[in-house]
Amino acid sequence: MDQPKIMYYHDGRHPHIYRYEPPMAPEEYVALVDELAGTTVEAIAFCLGEGRTMLHDTRASELMGHNVEVWDHYVFRRAWQNAKSLIDAGHDPLRLVCDRAHELGIQVYPLLIVQRGGVDHASTRCSNFRIENQHLEIGAAGDLDPDYPGLDGLDFKHPEVRDERFAIVEEVMGEYPSDGFELQLNQMPYFFHPDEIDAGRTLMTDWIGRVHEAVKHSGTDKELVVHIPDRLEDCARAGLDPEEWVKRGLVDVIVAENFGENYRLKMQADFAEFLGLTQGTPCRLLAPLNGMVFSDRLLDAPLSMLRAAACNFWDQGVDGLYVSEWFHLWPYEASFYEKLRELPYPSIMAAKDKYYFLSTATQDGPAVSRPNPLPRQLDLDQPVELELTIADDLQKWGEANRVHEVLLRFRIHGNVETDRIQFALNGQILPDDLRRKINSLYKMDGPRYRVMGGYWHIFKLDAAHWPVRGKNRIEVTLLERDADLADPFCTLTDVELETKYLKGRNFHRAYVDPDLGPAERKV
Repeated sequence: MDQPKIMYYHDGRHPHIYRYEPPMAPEEYVALVDELAGTTVEAIAFCLGEGRTMLHDTRASELMGHNVEVWDHYVFRRAWQNAKSLIDAGHDPLRLVCDRAHELGIQVYPLLIVQRGGVDHASTRCSNFRIENQHLEIGAAGDLDPDYPGLDGLDFKHPEVRDERFAIVEEVMGEYPSDGFELQLNQMPYFFHPDEIDAGRTLMTDWIGRVHEAVKHSGTDKELVVHIPDRLEDCARAGLDPEEWVKRGLVDVIVAENFGENYRLKMQADFAEFLGLTQGTPCRLLAPLNGMVFSDRLLDAPLSMLRAAACNFWDQGVDGLYVSEWFHLWPYEASFYEKLRELPYPSIMAAKDKYYFLSTATQDGPAVSRPNPLPRQLDLDQPVELELTIADDLQKWGEANRVHEVLLRFRIHGNVETDRIQFALNGQILPDDLRRKINSLYKMDGPRYRVMGGYWHIFKLDAAHWPVRGKNRIEVTLLERDADLADPFCTLTDVELETKYLKGRNFHRAYVDPDLGPAERKV
């Protein structure tokens, strides 16, 4: 079996069983596979359900909704109706997916969300096992803060918990023609009471070994994928020990992602720790490529952003990409397939437009990138230093006369017209004659939500001030500030870099519709 470089996460619900009117036909159910045929996707990580309950014909676990008499959620009712009608008609949903994928040359890795909240979370999706065994939860003793995020998760110190979770893996690997299995351990990465993490780590390693044995028992070429936090210290405090797993050969693929954060694009993600762990071993490392930005201006990442992130990841030496949480783009159109087309080929993406950014906290959540999330306060005469990593070799493409434009943008909240701010890139102060300022001090609305105040500072960089491939040092300093302002500081909230290319030397930027007027043509 070929080892996939591009895996695609499909949650099996949001763009799928939630959408179709029941009873769902087998042809409709396998549409999730058909929609990915002919793309660069080599394997589908197919979620079995929401974690506590499943959506296939299981005996080891429970079908979602089997214990519900009165539904208070119409969409969850629809998912149950669709799954139940397929099963009653002799069409096991998981088998349909596996068979169709293999027919089209795509591998399938069923995925279990290992940890979920308790009985109060989406109660119509809850299992009887969870309802009847609340004494097995991490917070069952009543000695934890009620706000502890792992409070109502299952405590893996209990053999009953480990056995119930393992039985699902064993059943799938024994009865379905899958190509491997994925454990999603990062969606709710709490598995033990915080006072029992050290002892729990050994229990979890033994459990991972048991799962790995079940996967290999169904075929030595089948793989165990683990989706875990992207810092070893975060893994350790969750009761996970990937160092030991790799050392003992218990996992075949690692997907490493910010602790508990599986949605937003991590443009500046650094995989050095895990590359050091996996290099020279049979274990592969896949970088998660999420599709959401969640800024005030952008919900979804455009193609140029996905290129930038993918190239940054390939540059670090990862073994592949894990395309995650793209289901919000359904129903898939041409732009979706364009985003998938180039992902395995960094050499193809090298001289194509890219859009880099540093992550910033928004109303949708905290910053997700390291080592320098935004916002950062700008105090008088106190430089703020940041690091921006890019994969572009602008010097190479500049010599080939392929670089069209390089734009470096800064947004500063609380910035007024009399402030004097200095910007530097890799030790060079950026001259004012390269800068355009945009007054955003007041806006009545915005594309997604209103963000008030400040200015954008946009530098159209000449070749003498281009960033370099790899790490770039950015420095922003507030030099002058009027004394009559309530705040003696302003705040750097956004840093973005766009690289734009020509198709060839002295080429146009894009083909245009001949019916468009000259003012609308791209040059």
